[in-house]
Amino acid sequence: MFNYKQLLKLLFRRLFILFIIYQFSRILFLLFNRNSFSNLDVKTFLGGALFDLSAIGFINLAFILLHLFPAQFIYRKGYQQGLKIGFYVVNLIFIATNFVDLEYYKFTGRRSSFGLITAKGMEHEIGGLMLSFLQEFWYQFVFFILVAVLFWRLLSKPRTIFPLEQLTVKVVTKQLGILIVSLGVGLLMARGGWGEKPIRIVDAITYSSLGNAALVLNTPFSIMKTAGSKETLTDPNYFSEEELNRIFNPVYISSTTEKPIKKNVVIFILESFGDENLHRGITPFIDSLATQSYYFKNGFANGKVSIDAVPSTLSSIPSLMNTPIISSGYSLNKVYSLPKIMKKQGYSTSFFHGAFNGSQNFDQYCKVAGFDQYYGKNEYLGPPAFDGVWGIFDEEYMQFFNRKLTSFKQPFFSTLFTISSHNPYNVPKKYKGKFLKGTRKIQESIGYTDYSLHQFFKSAQKEAWYKNTLFVIVADHTCAEPSEDKYRTNVGKFRIPILFYDPSNPSFKGVNEKNFQQIDVLPSILDYLKINDQVVTYGKPFSSDKNYVVYYLDNIYHLIKDDYYLAFDGQKAIGLYNFKADEMLRDNLLDKDKSRSAEMTQFIKAYIQSFTERMIADKLTVH
Repeated sequence: MFNYKQLLKLLFRRLFILFIIYQFSRILFLLFNRNSFSNLDVKTFLGGALFDLSAIGFINLAFILLHLFPAQFIYRKGYQQGLKIGFYVVNLIFIATNFVDLEYYKFTGRRSSFGLITAKGMEHEIGGLMLSFLQEFWYQFVFFILVAVLFWRLLSKPRTIFPLEQLTVKVVTKQLGILIVSLGVGLLMARGGWGEKPIRIVDAITYSSLGNAALVLNTPFSIMKTAGSKETLTDPNYFSEEELNRIFNPVYISSTTEKPIKKNVVIFILESFGDENLHRGITPFIDSLATQSYYFKNGFANGKVSIDAVPSTLSSIPSLMNTPIISSGYSLNKVYSLPKIMKKQGYSTSFFHGAFNGSQNFDQYCKVAGFDQYYGKNEYLGPPAFDGVWGIFDEEYMQFFNRKLTSFKQPFFSTLFTISSHNPYNVPKKYKGKFLKGTRKIQESIGYTDYSLHQFFKSAQKEAWYKNTLFVIVADHTCAEPSEDKYRTNVGKFRIPILFYDPSNPSFKGVNEKNFQQIDVLPSILDYLKINDQVVTYGKPFSSDKNYVVYYLDNIYHLIKDDYYLAFDGQKAIGLYNFKADEMLRDNLLDKDKSRSAEMTQFIKAYIQSFTERMIADKLTVH
């Protein structure tokens, strides 16, 4: 049994080395994203250790079996060398995902899921993006290489003494007992302890304060929990149907005796235009346009990534799942989006995105949403303007957009999604030094997109259709790295500019102080253009006296209502704050304002149930 015990010690040593590397990865993750986390305590790191053990246990169950299988061949030099290499390679791949999230977390606000590996919807861009990330974040790669080398050096060889012990029935029985106990310990690690259910991503909130769940988690755990199956919603059944409809009913009926206003509608979805960039000299054109528009001062995104913004803005459906709707198992659900609504009114419809065709699955969404035409990089006609990574620079693509709009029969409905203010934030060489660099790398490219938008409007103003057009400008989400603490909170990290501009209606301008979100765009357009219809919308028109915003991140549902913000974990409220008086969300009012907490909790429960039931039953339309 001497040699077998040595192999058992070797296995324990290797797993312990992995555990230490996971702790080091968490410390690095905290250092790279230190501005994203606050109010840390020992519980956060103890919870992190539990999730690390779970990932290590799950990944290495097979290696436990291969290390301790009771047979003579496990002592062979070739077998042990192969086992060492296999253990090293498999675990190093998962360790690498922790290093990827050192910077990638800044862009998504969550630990990466299995979608990071598949890169679904970004097959064309992934090569260029990986190269640009390696160039920009080379120091991460250096850290990873150092860890990889150290990891290999620490994986010592087994100590064996010959002759080998005889595998008698007694010896094999003992070894089988050790193997079974070891596998049991591995399974216990993988499930996260003795609880009734294995630990889940959402359980991270148990070990952390609000906003720190990503620090408790590790990326290998998140990838394994999201691999192999598409996210499936489960009806929470909080309320009966009658109670549900009384608290929240998503069916909106726009009814007016006035004739519809047959204005063209053009929507710009601006990449990464967080609210913090406005009124600082970085976006002079949008700053000026906001003074001539109906500007929503308290505008919010309904998601943290680009792929969430399109269904939110055009279909009035928030992404209340870990998987974006466009790439989820519900991506083919029937939706009654703005393209279908406007086509019913006699509009031609089109969607423009200067990236590679198929990027982010926007072309698939356009078919489901009912657009007549999709224009990607392949359809671009104009001077060479490839940015080297994503697609066509914004200035040239917006001029192409203007030419296409001029060729369309009126009325038309069209949407353009910009790309230039996306990492790696390339700006054409001819404009280097022209735009303010600000305090973040992204801000120069935001200045460039603002300039490109200005050039579009200069060209569009000369066209006959311009005066008969409603322009809607909305960001897809906020910046990856906010420059102020107030934009790092669970409220601030969703603040975006939203404005409606009608050049033929000078009275349609001013500042709206109500809470307004991407999913409010659809019903607001119907309201403004006097279009009679019935739609399922999780938003509300700007003329409504309702004043709520809902979004989802890090397995937490977030509700803003009037001046208050509530965080809900699916079972209970975990935080209530007056976000206007307490911008940094330091004073939790859960125990101080129980009536408000109860009222807001009831609303978010009904909202979640309505979303879930209609998504499962494919009832996102009235018709």
